[in-house]
Formats: sequence, C-alpha cells, structure tokens
Amino acid sequence: MKIAVMGLGIIGSVWARNLISDGHDVRAWNRTPREFPDFCESAADAVTDADAAILVVYDPSAVQSVLTQIIPKLKPGQLILQSSTISAKWTHLFAEQVEKSGARYVEAPFTGSKIAAEQRKTVYYLGGDAEIVAQARPILEPLSAEIFHIGPLGSASTLKLAMNLNIAGIAQTLCESLTLCRRAGISDETYFRALAPNVARSGVSDLKEPKLRAHDYSPQFSLKNMGKDLHLALETAGEVALSLEQTRHLAETYDRGIAAGWPDDDFIGLIRLLEQGH
Repeated sequence: MKIAVMGLGIIGSVWARNLISDGHDVRAWNRTPREFPDFCESAADAVTDADAAILVVYDPSAVQSVLTQIIPKLKPGQLILQSSTISAKWTHLFAEQVEKSGARYVEAPFTGSKIAAEQRKTVYYLGGDAEIVAQARPILEPLSAEIFHIGPLGSASTLKLAMNLNIAGIAQTLCESLTLCRRAGISDETYFRALAPNVARSGVSDLKEPKLRAHDYSPQFSLKNMGKDLHLALETAGEVALSLEQTRHLAETYDRGIAAGWPDDDFIGLIRLLEQGH
C-alpha cells in the first residue's frame, strides 16, 4: 500500500521504518524537515494518491494544521488514521472535516513507548464504524501486539486519556516512594528488590526501573506529551461534569516540570522536582 506517515517523532519514525520493512510505499512528512527515506516537502505531497495516512503529531492544534494542508488533496475512499492523543470533542470535529472530502476516518490512539513500537508491541484503541476499522487492521496489525475496537468515534480517545491517567499516577507514586527511601538511606537495589514481589509492582515500574536507577531521562515518552494528555483528560472530565482532583494536582506538577526546562525529557524525569525539594 501507499501510506503517508505524518509526524516523525519518537513513535512515528519507528512506525514509518516498520511499514517500509513490511513492503509498503511510505511517504514521510514532518513539520520540521528530517533526513528520512522518501521524505516529502509538504503534507499535501505526502498524502496525494496515498491509500492511507497515519497522523501522529503533538496535540489537537497540530492535527488541525495537518488536516488543513491535506484535506484539499483527499479523495473518496482514502483512509485517515488519527493516532495523535486528543479528546473525543476534537475527534468528532476532525472526523467531520475528513468525511466531507469523501475520505474515511478512524481514531487510532495507542499505548506503548518507543521500545514497544520498535518491538511491534504497540496496542491500538480504535474508534469508528466497524467496516472502516476493518479497513485499518491490515496496516496496524503488523505494528501491534493487540488492537481493541472500543466503539463509536470518541470512545477510543477517551479511553486512551484514561489509560494515561493511570500511567502518570503510577509513575508519580513510584517517584515519590523511591525518593522517600533514598532520603532514608535505603539503596535502589533494596527498594526494587522489595518492590518485585509486592502487589504494587507494575508494567510502569518494570519499564522505568532502569531509567530511575541510572538517572536516565532520555525520552521514551516525553514529559510535555504526558502533561498535554492530563490537561485533555481534565477538559474531557469538565464536559461530563466530573471533578478529577488528583489529576488536576498532577497536571500542575507536570506544568512545573515543563517550566523547569524538561519538556522533551522522559516523564519519569519529574523525580528531579522531588530531589530538589519541590
């Protein structure tokens, strides 16, 4: 297939390379030009005559920017897979724009870091008409460990935000409990050895243990992206008259980490706020 990948960040660049390995004709585009096979100078060039396009960019504003460029080039039957993490409100708005062109829209947010993408273990949450979702599966299945069709448009975006609330909350508790032990003179070796058989052990703690031990904050998933998702979750909660006080406090912590100059570091780097006494 001819597939456009719009956004060559941590995840998009991995997906694009895997799609090339799968034998697809991949046209890559990124807002900031990059050295990449078959890189297109414009989003419009990338999507022209493509069978499908995958959008994986930062936020709703970035998605809108891409759609504004590509919608005039879309044709009936083309498939738009929107994998950026946004909210249900934005999903409905963007789907309406795409569908007016005759193209088909699937929301396809995902969970999984750079490592998962490299190992083809991304988990996709799909929202949309079952027939259109079926059209997306042959593209996404080789990239993924599992695909869930959540329901109608908007449902997958909301579930994705809910999953990220879990990840951010678990990670912050991990940082706080580890810092407490470090201050008390308990070694990292002892801490993680005790955590291993404890019911609080998680996929997050397993993934982030090596980074925390090494004080390595190179990004698997950036602090700014997780912070953005927390704010989108709060926006969504407001639309359904739900107060998420813990999430609100955590979003403020992320804002402090971004203000400290760490937006592109891994979100586990927030532990430095604790180490600095903030």
